Amino acid sequence: MTVSTITKQPKVSQAEWDLRCNLAALYRILDHLRMTDLIYTHMSARVPDEQNTFLINRYGDLFDEVTASSLVKMDFDGNVIGDDKRFNMAGFNIHSGVYMARPDINCVMHTHTRAGIAVAISARGLLPISQHALSVLDEVGYHEYGGPGTLEEREDVGRSCGSANCIIMRNHGLLTLGETIPMAFKRMYYLELACQIQSAAVAGGEPLVMIRDEIVQATSELAAARRASGVHGELEWESLLRMLDRQGLDYRC
Repeated sequence: MTVSTITKQPKVSQAEWDLRCNLAALYRILDHLRMTDLIYTHMSARVPDEQNTFLINRYGDLFDEVTASSLVKMDFDGNVIGDDKRFNMAGFNIHSGVYMARPDINCVMHTHTRAGIAVAISARGLLPISQHALSVLDEVGYHEYGGPGTLEEREDVGRSCGSANCIIMRNHGLLTLGETIPMAFKRMYYLELACQIQSAAVAGGEPLVMIRDEIVQATSELAAARRASGVHGELEWESLLRMLDRQGLDYRC
């Protein structure tokens, strides 16, 4: 597929355009953090004030090519709304499955990083060995590998996300959910970093020191209280947008 440069804002509501700009920024931020897998993996956001629609990346675009205009708008039946653009079917199945199961969720992120997959294939999963792990550990769930994302699997994905916002997809990768894009991003950032730390520690070959159970419990309660306050990732997100603006990136086009 030939990717063309889009410079005009499509005819959408202001709320959708703002969402498009933030979702495109998310792709550029993940590119900056090297949390990419060529044209694979996908991030999405539910369209505000519309029934059963979400935005996702156009299949074939690298993360540093994603713009607000290039994002594909879809419904839960797999129909593309607007211009006919290519999309990743596995991505559609995973993301639509989450949105159907979790009406409270407005952003879904899925990655295939080395560290994330390394922890996903570890029988013990994510371990309480770092402060970063404790920031997400109480929200972690697991999804057993069912092969490349299929329409049949999306119900299983929805069930795995029923009570968890950070999903370790066995043999596959990571999945995080959020009521907002900043919330989903912060969860992914800390989940990914916790996986990197664990992978490095395991590779060192030394016995691992687990954080004491009472500290794990106290930290989980503190993290839950912070999330309940409604402030979760906004300050970090604003700083990252400033970084993109300093770099002069064209993700808003």
